[in-house]
Formats: sequence, C-alpha cells, structure tokens
Amino acid sequence: MSGKTACFTIAGLTVLGTISQTAAGGRAVECYEPVRTSAVYDTVYEDVLISPPGQQVDYTPPIYGTRERVVMTVPAQVTYEVVPAITRTVYHTVRVDGGYSWEWRVIHGRKVLCKIWHKARYERVAETVVIQPERTRRVVIPAQYDSIAEEVLVQPEQRRIIDIPASYRTVARRVLVREGSSGWRRVHIPRHCQD
Repeated sequence: MSGKTACFTIAGLTVLGTISQTAAGGRAVECYEPVRTSAVYDTVYEDVLISPPGQQVDYTPPIYGTRERVVMTVPAQVTYEVVPAITRTVYHTVRVDGGYSWEWRVIHGRKVLCKIWHKARYERVAETVVIQPERTRRVVIPAQYDSIAEEVLVQPEQRRIIDIPASYRTVARRVLVREGSSGWRRVHIPRHCQD
C-alpha cells in the first residue's frame, strides 16, 4: 500500500463529516475527529450515623411477699351486770297466841276488866334470810384476735438509666470528580496526504 493510500484510509476513518467530499475527489482542507473523555470517579469513605445517642431505662419491678400478722379484730369491752341477792328460807316455830290478856266483861250486871289466861298456840313460819345481798359485778370481755395475711414489699422497684453511644458505620461512596465531555479535535493531515 502506498503512503498516499494510507493517508486517505486514516483520513477516511477519522473524518466522517468530509468523506463525501473526499470520495468525490475534493481536497481536505481541515479534518476533525470526535473526542469523548470519560467521567472521572473516585471512592470516598465517610462515617454515617446509624443510630443517634440515647438513653435506655433498665426497669426492675418491685418484689412483694406475704406475711402473717396477728391483729385485734374486736377490742376488749367492760360491762356491768347485776348479781341478784342470795337468799334462803328459814323456818321458825313461833308463838302466835297465848298468855295473859285484858278484856272487858260483864259480871253480875257490872262491867269489869278482867285478866284472862290463854293457852299458848304455836305456828311454824317461814322467813327469807339474805345470805349475800344484791351486787353489781364488773365483767371484762377480752379482745378478739385474728391472724391475717398481708402483702409486704420485699424489694422496691429499681430504675437504672443506661447511656447508649451513637453508632456509626463507614460506607464507601463513588463521587464524580470530573464529568465526561464530548467534542471535536483537529486532526493534522500530512501535506503529502492532501493531494
């Protein structure tokens, strides 16, 4: 292949806009080729916040137990009652009649006062004797107690605040350093290729 043919081949591949004129036999005055530069990227590493700092409350509920306790349900009371008298029936033999007495009588037409003898007469009579008189007695009614079960606090509730630090993670991110571009670049054609 001659040098002139090689020049036309290069020019034909690089300059498409003027190929019709060149093929038609015209002479190339200026030639351009399309140029595209790729975008330039870089990888940057940065810490990303996953969760912010905060606080957590650790809660332990109270603990209760049961214990038995003796309590007074009815208080002691004092009352008073009347104790009746204690009596006994005693029998006696008593003379109910007899002996001397005075009475008016009429003797021979004259009223005279006479002393009269009467034969003794006895009867059995009952007599109630008080052995112990009536009295008031103080009565104490003792208090009543019961055993009850009650709930008591064994351990109070507990709250503890725990500080939680922020959480970060390193992530990689592609960033554009320079955008890609497209344009035309002038191509130098050797003089011996222009003919």
